[in-house]
Amino acid sequence: MLNGFKDFILRGNVISMAIGLAVGAAFTAVVTGFSTAFITPLIGLATGSVGDFSTAEFAVQGAIFPYGKFLAAAIAFIITAAVLYFCVVVPMAKVQNRFTKEEEVDDIKAALRDCPRCFSAIPAVASRCAHCTSEVEPDPEAVSLAKLPVQR
Repeated sequence: MLNGFKDFILRGNVISMAIGLAVGAAFTAVVTGFSTAFITPLIGLATGSVGDFSTAEFAVQGAIFPYGKFLAAAIAFIITAAVLYFCVVVPMAKVQNRFTKEEEVDDIKAALRDCPRCFSAIPAVASRCAHCTSEVEPDPEAVSLAKLPVQR
């Protein structure tokens, strides 16, 4: 039983996930610290409050609502999401687009379209639907790409 657990723990994807979580937690701490130290006080100055507004709160019938902590957390979240989007997601999408080629249909006879009568998938070069046996016009572009004789 312990050998199975050891194999599970030493698998590459588990270790990679653990490293990713540790780096993510450290990154979140850095972004939270940045927003607490710089962004929150700047917003507090811009809105007229004195510096840091993360201690701002209001009370209703003795219940205290520390809305400043929520705003600080929301700002940290927005900064984290923006950094991840612009520094990870956008560059990875560009890399993937660069290396993925537009897939062309190798066999034009395998290209499908819908039957106009029964809406079943039929080959683009078909002149009769295999499902409802209706006569259909073959797609002229598919016929020319498949180098088939024109049917009349």
